[in-house]
Amino acid sequence: MDRLKDAARVAVTLAVLVCACLAGRWLWDRYQVAPWTRDGRVRADIVQVSPDVTGLVTEVLVHDNQSVRRGQVLFVIDRARYQLALEQAEATVASQRAMLSEAESEDRRNRALGDLVTTEATEQGAAKVEEMKAALQQAVVSRTLARLNLERTRVGASVDGSVTNFQLRPGDYLTAGRPALALVDAASLHVDGYFEETKLARVHVGECVQVRLMGVSDPLFGKVESIASGVEDRERDPSGDLLANVNPTFSWVRLPQRIPVRVVLDRLPPNVGLIVGRTATVTVLEPPPPLKPPQGTRRT
Repeated sequence: MDRLKDAARVAVTLAVLVCACLAGRWLWDRYQVAPWTRDGRVRADIVQVSPDVTGLVTEVLVHDNQSVRRGQVLFVIDRARYQLALEQAEATVASQRAMLSEAESEDRRNRALGDLVTTEATEQGAAKVEEMKAALQQAVVSRTLARLNLERTRVGASVDGSVTNFQLRPGDYLTAGRPALALVDAASLHVDGYFEETKLARVHVGECVQVRLMGVSDPLFGKVESIASGVEDRERDPSGDLLANVNPTFSWVRLPQRIPVRVVLDRLPPNVGLIVGRTATVTVLEPPPPLKPPQGTRRT
């Protein structure tokens, strides 16, 4: 009887050890090797909308968080002032044309008189015509520039997307080249999963991916589009003598680097909105291993 009890205890102990080993192996594979990460973010390209002309904002045609289409006018800058500049440029062109016409008539008259006009006067007349032609060409270019500036007083969206963190109001003064608002490019929405470098061996371009957004029950699916080719080395600083300046570390634990993996999503459910910055869990769905043919059979 005692022998049976001892055998039972040994069997239970062995079973517990086997279960513990299997559980440990599963945990190791799950958290150290399996290609998944909780460190994922919804990302998109942010277009900084900047005016190409300087002036006061006279009209604002959008509001915060509004969806816009490519080419849609977002705001208008002081069209009256640039309209006056265009009219002034057109007047300058007309004046230069009149002066050129007068110079050409005088040059033709001098040439028709022949020897009655000195050679020096004839040459001066021809030079004046060329000078007036150059001045006219310059005036035409200035008019074209004035027309372009007038067109660019209407600042439009360069991509389909949505306006975010919008604080522009009529009366604000904008400078050419300085960003006025941010536009989230809807076509560039994707998910970046930051995988530990120990898991990259099981992540490949083109593999299917499952994405779970925090707070959303339905999973999303996509594919690995690309893997980053480099990350910043924070342990290495620039040095004045052109040598590598590496900070010494004395930690016993080496944390693996996290490498960005870009995931492009497939069709989105209608009730799910991708907001830049949302947290996501990214899991690479590895394909099952190929089936081996039964022994004794020949592959065709």
